[in-house]
Amino acid sequence: MEESHPTNASGAIPGRPGSEPPPVAEPTEPRGPLPPKQDQRGPEPFTPTGQPEDVPQEALAQGGAYLTTALGTRLPDSDHSLKAGPRGPVLLRDHHLREKITHFDHERIPERVVHARGAAAHGIFRSYGTAATVTKAAFLAEGAETPVFVRFSTVLGSRGSADTVRDTRGFATKFYTSEGVFDLVGNNIPVFFIQDAIKFPDIIHAGKPHPDREIPQAQSAHDTFWDFVSLHTEATHHTLWNMSDRGIPRSFRTMEGFGVHTFRLVDAAGATTLVKFHWKPKAGVHSLVWEEAQLINGMDPDFHRRDLADAIEAGAFPQWELGIQAFPDTPEQMFEGIDLLDPTKIVPEELAPVQPIGLLTLNANPSNFFAETEQVAFHVGHLVPGIDVTDDPLLAGRLFSYLDTQITRLGGPNFTQLPINRSHAVVNDMLRDGMHQTAVHSGAAPYKPNSLDGGCPFFAGQQEGGYVEVPVEVASAPRVREAPATFADHFSQPRLFWLSLSPVEREHVIAAYTFELGKVYEQAIKERTLQVLAEIDPVLCEQVAAGLGLPAPKAAEPLPSVTPSPALSQVGKVWPTTGRIIGIITGEGADLSTVRSVRQAILDGGMVPLIIAPTGGPLDGASRDGVRGVIDALTGGDEPLVAQRTFATARSVEFDALLVAGAPAPGADAYGARDAKAGDAGGAIDPRVLLMLAEAYRHGKPIGGWDGAMEALALAAIPTGAAGVLLGDRGDEVLAEIVRLLGQHRVWDRFPAAAAVG
Repeated sequence: MEESHPTNASGAIPGRPGSEPPPVAEPTEPRGPLPPKQDQRGPEPFTPTGQPEDVPQEALAQGGAYLTTALGTRLPDSDHSLKAGPRGPVLLRDHHLREKITHFDHERIPERVVHARGAAAHGIFRSYGTAATVTKAAFLAEGAETPVFVRFSTVLGSRGSADTVRDTRGFATKFYTSEGVFDLVGNNIPVFFIQDAIKFPDIIHAGKPHPDREIPQAQSAHDTFWDFVSLHTEATHHTLWNMSDRGIPRSFRTMEGFGVHTFRLVDAAGATTLVKFHWKPKAGVHSLVWEEAQLINGMDPDFHRRDLADAIEAGAFPQWELGIQAFPDTPEQMFEGIDLLDPTKIVPEELAPVQPIGLLTLNANPSNFFAETEQVAFHVGHLVPGIDVTDDPLLAGRLFSYLDTQITRLGGPNFTQLPINRSHAVVNDMLRDGMHQTAVHSGAAPYKPNSLDGGCPFFAGQQEGGYVEVPVEVASAPRVREAPATFADHFSQPRLFWLSLSPVEREHVIAAYTFELGKVYEQAIKERTLQVLAEIDPVLCEQVAAGLGLPAPKAAEPLPSVTPSPALSQVGKVWPTTGRIIGIITGEGADLSTVRSVRQAILDGGMVPLIIAPTGGPLDGASRDGVRGVIDALTGGDEPLVAQRTFATARSVEFDALLVAGAPAPGADAYGARDAKAGDAGGAIDPRVLLMLAEAYRHGKPIGGWDGAMEALALAAIPTGAAGVLLGDRGDEVLAEIVRLLGQHRVWDRFPAAAAVG
């Protein structure tokens, strides 16, 4: 079930803004718009009613060489308002001014209440056919290929917040199937904060910034969040996942996805199976350490969206396998004592293995962020034959809420007609009019039954592919506002998660709780939360209490006996290195022939090399290779090596590993007034290089070097015999060992755990 990745054969570094390099001078010769970059594509050309259009995607974008009004009238000027003489006044009759300003005033639409900040990509889903035994859904038949659009997001932050905050991430996939649109709207954490949708406004109000000061942004480290979750202990399981490394993914590409709820699949004979959906990243599940996340939020708040777009542009297409955990559809809807309708519970994979059913590949970036990423509208009620919902009370509320919020956010009920939301199946819905109606309907009788339109449209039963809800028998019961008794266990699964983590992951959980509760003002909330932690594990409670300077309470009830699930740990596995970023630090006097060969080997391995040098542009290799770069450029030899990062612009958090070619001397800008990271640059090695190396070492990243690199490592206080620190005479040999270590994501041996935690 493996699938090879195309690699970036050209060796071009991703990130170029346009499809052609711009000239220095302003272009004056009229020409049409530039085509999209090779990594970009827009929505497939379908009409608002789901009919394929025989037009190229470029026809949906702007056209022509000349500036026009919204209706195509060419304009000679857009820099000056129409005035009564050069000094005015401005005339109200200036139709172009009014149109331009009015449209600008209305460019912004309401952002999502949750999941406002996101990034997305186009792709393809190829079904293995293994789910055909449990569902009649056409897109899960063997060999079926379905276009998809996937949006990743954070929950709490505004659209302008940062990427690498500690938060839950959304993982929403729109399948444009032959039977209609199916939206799998999930998260990167398999459980939710609450069990009933009626409490969703409460948890979001608690997690959002305080209403008086509108702070803090995009984080849960504040009083209202911890006040709610410490009083509402059904949130404990999700909160523990969020305090683990899962709360700060390394990349969208290394993030699992979960459907959270239990769904019901229906086969061709009408038999049903309960399932949970899982997205498993082919690159592995990896996270940031907390210091990395803090540095990235200052250095590059767009880190995750840039990483996704750059990987696709470089040809390192992200991939996930879609899998299902399958359970018998019994009247109790329980499995091994676990209530399948409780969205705060998981079923350990050791009890119900995840069975792969298809492969998702993201292979194109959007051509317009607003039209696609911002306007895409997901809804858990977008279902296709073969997939049905269950009585999960959280899912019930989502079935209402998603539709309702899209109507408000996108300006009316016709949001499904926006190009990114259009069905690829023919639409004949009898829905009419409303704001932003772009279909031009015909006929006189948009109602059923009718004879004026020949009876069209007609109903479709199961034989004609109609969507028919599973006729589940509803038990006779009184109307109550209660939860089932099986929903009352709030601590056994958090304990299972805690005991499944490796010692280093437990250390990170302790640090996260200590940091978050350290930001809480009210002492009572800290004490209450420590009591919650005591019900999970005494070591967790004691270590967090010590960090807060508070006594550790004892558990009120005996701790539940659970069996750890190794599948929940991110440590101890080996993963592909496709798309990993390796920084090559070089400077004046370095052997550029070795740098060149190592760079090419990184590209050949499907990874991305970024050269870090004192200044940007071509490297000349002065004092060793003379004017190699200049000669190469003039004689048509090897292309000159170009630095993509400088000592001033690079930071360790951008790279998965670092290589040091030689002993980089201080750059011309290595002093505090020019670059505060430089500090006192009186040594033999550029101080910013030492900072990068020290950070990478502290964060458990592989470090390699040759040709004098030992001096740089020594000045950075990095022991040359430490785990994951590699020195050699040949760059290719050092790189081979670095790549091996990258398969483990980090050099975990560099993270000692306290005896009590391990």
